[in-house]
Amino acid sequence: MALTEGKHTAEFLLSEGNGSISREQGVLRSEASALAAGTLLGKVTATGELSAYDNLDLPAGVGVAVGVLYANAADSTADQKVTYIARDAEVIGSALTGLDVTGRADLAALGIVIR
Repeated sequence: MALTEGKHTAEFLLSEGNGSISREQGVLRSEASALAAGTLLGKVTATGELSAYDNLDLPAGVGVAVGVLYANAADSTADQKVTYIARDAEVIGSALTGLDVTGRADLAALGIVIR
């Protein structure tokens, strides 16, 4: 029997700035499904809450990547606090979820280098 592991906290992270300069905390709005560490995040314009990045949902604000989810977030019917990489870091591109050309440019503008 084969076992499949989910993503681990920060397994996408190669390096980050000293201390916690690369990290921010925010509120993840209630999601229909769990989000894995390494998921690109966008910020909902109306509320300032975080949600999974979606390049096609620019009017809501989540069409601009603002960071990368640091640890897995369980599916929840309530908002939850999360930590995310917001700047000055190197990440593994193949370990990110939701990465596209626009998201790559958004992260580069934040000083998040994709390797």
